[in-house]
Amino acid sequence: MKVLQESVDKLNAVLKVEIKSEDYQNIVKASLEKYRKSAKVPGFRPGKVPFGMIQKQYGKSVLAEELNKLANDSLYKFITEEKLEILGNPIPTADETFKGDMENPGDFEFAYEIGFSPKFDIPLSSRKSIEYFAVKVDNKLISDQIEDLRRRYGKMESTPEVGEKDMVMGLFRELDASGAPKENGVENNSTISMEFIKDKKATKSLMGIKVDAAIELDPRTVSKDEKDLASMLGIEEAAIAGISKKFKFTVNDIKRMELAELNEELYDKLFPNQNVKTESDMKAKVTTDLENMFKTDSDRLFTQSVYDFLMDKTKMTLPESFLKRWIKLSNEKPIDDETLNKEFDGYLKSMKWQLIQGRIFKENDIQISNEEVMDFTKSLLVSNYAQYGMPAPDDKELSETAMRLLKDKEQVNGIYDRITEKKLSDYFQANVPMKEKKLSYDDFVKKASKK
Repeated sequence: MKVLQESVDKLNAVLKVEIKSEDYQNIVKASLEKYRKSAKVPGFRPGKVPFGMIQKQYGKSVLAEELNKLANDSLYKFITEEKLEILGNPIPTADETFKGDMENPGDFEFAYEIGFSPKFDIPLSSRKSIEYFAVKVDNKLISDQIEDLRRRYGKMESTPEVGEKDMVMGLFRELDASGAPKENGVENNSTISMEFIKDKKATKSLMGIKVDAAIELDPRTVSKDEKDLASMLGIEEAAIAGISKKFKFTVNDIKRMELAELNEELYDKLFPNQNVKTESDMKAKVTTDLENMFKTDSDRLFTQSVYDFLMDKTKMTLPESFLKRWIKLSNEKPIDDETLNKEFDGYLKSMKWQLIQGRIFKENDIQISNEEVMDFTKSLLVSNYAQYGMPAPDDKELSETAMRLLKDKEQVNGIYDRITEKKLSDYFQANVPMKEKKLSYDDFVKKASKK
């Protein structure tokens, strides 16, 4: 057998596989002998069917199967030995070039298209820094976090008038144009969270009012969206269009969260076995926790920034025509040209990133071992147990559960993706110069939301 490479251009080539009759005759004959031994033909004992009868019945299909195996084996051996860096897999040429006669077998030649992985440079340099956005952990952020923690262990108590973070319970009653209760109108008891009202006029109208007081209030101004509005009024979303904007809201009760006292009892609940004994200790611990929490977000944002930079600055050309044919031929479900063209840019973007990522891993000898995959899977399981307040089982049971999980192809792909992302993030932080920029929490959230 011989494989010949014919260049089309820098990104495409044709591989022709020449198979002589002596390459396949004995193999085909051996395969037919196996059929002969197991074939059940009326009038003949097992294994005694004439070879000519078997050849006549199965000869073509066995020949085609063995030729296909020989061609594939030769192709991949050639690709490996010649160290060809290709995309996807070889595919039959568009005109399905084939030389040979299946009726009178002799020499055969099969032709396949291949697409080469493009040559490109990774544009990372010690002279090029990328912004690393970090949250400025200021006193306001620390105070807000401490207040949230105190709320978690606080108590709801009734209060005489509405404050800016109170829960206001009352009755909504729909009004007619004259301001009187509407006949068969909407009437429902509900709760308004002052803290989450965005309409300033609505907030102002509620602030300071007392129990049993009543005001005219459009429920749309104190709800988040139509789903929340429907729930607030006890109606279906479909009925919202038909309701009035005029409602009377009568306050039945006002609940205020009394924050937990800053004392050792609270510190032990929030930070068990962490030696937090004073308000100063708590502030220091909260500061550290916030910095660690935001660092994870900053690292993720930095990785995204490097990704954006690499995707923008890495110049490469891909064999698009080959890739389109390869996608159509290798796709599990048939895909039409319209769908393929619509999704192709996204596919090229994904392919480009895979090539960049693969180059980074190869040039820096970054690998993912089976041991790492197992350890990572076990750590996920431990986290899941902790989430439900359950102790993790012993290592043997944990390993058995992880092994079962890793039999699921979708789970394995997800785990590999997460490990890959972590290794890339570590590599970027260690090798890409950072230009740190401190942002307020709100500005950081805005920056992250754009990524």
